[in-house]
Amino acid sequence: RQQKWQRSASTQAKMPPCDFVPEKYESYPYERMQKIREQNIAPSLRTYYKKPLLLHQGHMQWLFDHEGRRYLDLFAGIVTVSVGHCHPKVTMATQKQLACLWHTSNIYMYPPIHEYAEKLTSLFPDPLKVVYLTNSGSEANDLAMFMARLHTRNFDIISLRGGYHGGSPYTLGLTSLTPYKHGVANGFGCTATMLPDVFRGPWGGSHCRDSLVQTVRKCSCTEGACLAKDQYIEQFKDTLNTSVPKTVAGFIAEPIQGVNGAVQYPRNFLKEAYQLIRERGGLCISDEVQTGFGRTGSHFWGFQTHGVVPDIVTLAKGIGNGFPMAAVVTTKEIANSLAQNLHFNTFGGNPLACVVGAAVLDAIEEDGLQKNSEDVGTYMLLELAKLRDKFEIVGDVRGKGLMIGVEMVTDKDSRRPLPAEEISQIWEDCKDMGVLIGRGGLYSQTLRIKPPMCITKRDVDFAVEVFHTALQRHMERAA
Repeated sequence: RQQKWQRSASTQAKMPPCDFVPEKYESYPYERMQKIREQNIAPSLRTYYKKPLLLHQGHMQWLFDHEGRRYLDLFAGIVTVSVGHCHPKVTMATQKQLACLWHTSNIYMYPPIHEYAEKLTSLFPDPLKVVYLTNSGSEANDLAMFMARLHTRNFDIISLRGGYHGGSPYTLGLTSLTPYKHGVANGFGCTATMLPDVFRGPWGGSHCRDSLVQTVRKCSCTEGACLAKDQYIEQFKDTLNTSVPKTVAGFIAEPIQGVNGAVQYPRNFLKEAYQLIRERGGLCISDEVQTGFGRTGSHFWGFQTHGVVPDIVTLAKGIGNGFPMAAVVTTKEIANSLAQNLHFNTFGGNPLACVVGAAVLDAIEEDGLQKNSEDVGTYMLLELAKLRDKFEIVGDVRGKGLMIGVEMVTDKDSRRPLPAEEISQIWEDCKDMGVLIGRGGLYSQTLRIKPPMCITKRDVDFAVEVFHTALQRHMERAA
């Protein structure tokens, strides 16, 4: 019966053509790969799907497995492949630099770090003009915390529940999702406050968030007013008045929460929260690891969609299209606080990383990928909203640009998460029909759609049709 499902589903949704031909797979057989995984790779590095994919090659928005089967990648290596798998411009620039100079460390001057620092910081508003390059998002957020504490001479940092800011011992205090918490001491000086989630939280409404698709929750707010935002700000004030000292080091938030399932806050929440933090002597940190580099469509940086200018911005993932690099961008004054003693990074800002980063910026501009994120993301949001209106288990569709979440529920009234095994079957069905989607949320109840920014409307039509088929199959199983 399962094979019958797959045959009928695959004939309904026709995958868009692709003229790229992958190379022949010549590595170990699948079974040997599985054995190596079990014996030699740390078990904490978990794989997706009942039968994990053995991926062999990538081309722009497409991935190919060891058998040559093609998949539309709607998760981009966890929101990391920004301009496309093996983008030719980035690949060419990388190959050229590989033949020139890989590494010297920043104790010497070399052209790529200076060229990239100027190019990257030119995309930020004043006074965010100084960059410190690192290797990962966890490391960037770790450094941002350190800078905030050094500069303010305060210690406490506030984050939002549901936020993910890294898995290092320091950043685990800011990360506020139970699956990432280990039973060891962490989080000294870190306080999580209520998440202003207008779909799942205690307060919501019909026009709270900066998205073309609003929640199914009704409200009586007049134009320009948001009672939900006011209530969440009161909760933020309550945290400031009860859980931290009179002065704080800072506040960190993602402009749209990533791992928690593209959760968006009410309009003006961040603006008011920033003001409250600055009144307490703290710095405001924007974690742009997932929202940066044009992914939200309307703006290059996620914080710009909230009408704020942070004191520190952290970048990773899409910055290198999959190359391990990250950055902290801040003001000259705050950066000077770190210069009082040595703080050194061996690999951060190496010549190869800087060339990759510069090529990614060029590709975003030359390929018009920010505009594509806005156009294709808008199209996809509205198409997915039609499925929300059709299926009771699709509780919420939200997001901006190509950062989209689809939250699955038992029913829209209760908003209870759809059981994990039911979501998993829908998710597996999508994979079997050639579409790879991420998972997120406290209960893993939200499908995360954050593809390479080169995706097309034709790809969207295919993906939405596949998702529609998977939902229909779920309803038939339930019946």
